Amino acid sequence: MSTRFLLPGLLVGFAVPAVFAQEASKPSYEALLEKVKKADPKADFTALRMACTQTRGYNPYDYIARKSRRAALNALAEKDYRKALEHAEKCLAKNYLDIEAHRIAWRAHTELKNPDKAKFHGYVRDGLLQSILKSGDGKSPKTAYVVIATDEEYVVLDVLGVKFRQQTLIREQGHSYDRHEGVSRETGKEITSFFNIDRPFKWLEDSLKKKD
Repeated sequence: MSTRFLLPGLLVGFAVPAVFAQEASKPSYEALLEKVKKADPKADFTALRMACTQTRGYNPYDYIARKSRRAALNALAEKDYRKALEHAEKCLAKNYLDIEAHRIAWRAHTELKNPDKAKFHGYVRDGLLQSILKSGDGKSPKTAYVVIATDEEYVVLDVLGVKFRQQTLIREQGHSYDRHEGVSRETGKEITSFFNIDRPFKWLEDSLKKKD
C-alpha cells in the first residue's frame, strides 16, 4: 500500500507498512461507543471492549467506581431508585462499559417508569454480557471467558447462577487466568470457571512498574 501527498509543485509517494494500515483502519473506541449510544444494531460490543483497553482511561481496578457501584446497590436495596440512578450514572461517566452499572440503571429506570431509558440500558447490559459469553465457555483455560476487568467475572457468575466460593490466579503458557470455584444455586453442583485476565493483569503489572 502507498500513500501520496501533494506538496506545492511536488508529488511525493512513500510506502506505508501493512501493520500500520491495519491499525489505522480499526474503528476508534469513541467511534465504537457512539454506535452503542445510538443503539446501532450493528454495534460491535467485543471490538468496543477490546478498544477500551487501549485508551488512557482504562482502569480495570478502579476503586472509586467500585465505591459508587456499592452505593448504587445499597440505594437499590432501599428502593431509592433516583439515588441508585445517580450513583450508577457516576460509574458510567468513568466507565461506560460497567455492566453492573447498566443493570442498576435499567432497574432504576424501570421502577421510575422510564421504559425507553430502561430498554436502552438493558440493551447495553445484554450486549456487553453476550460479548463475554461468546468469547468461550469458561470450562478450561483454553476456552476461558475473556474479560477486560475482574468485575466482569462476578457479573458472569451471577448470571450463570453460580455462588462464588474461591478464586485462584494461575499462569499457563504465557497467559493469566482466574480460576473460580463455585456452586450452582439451582442444583448445588460444584462448578469451576476460568477467565482470561491477560488485559487487566497486564494493566496491573504495568501500573506497578511505573511506581517502582
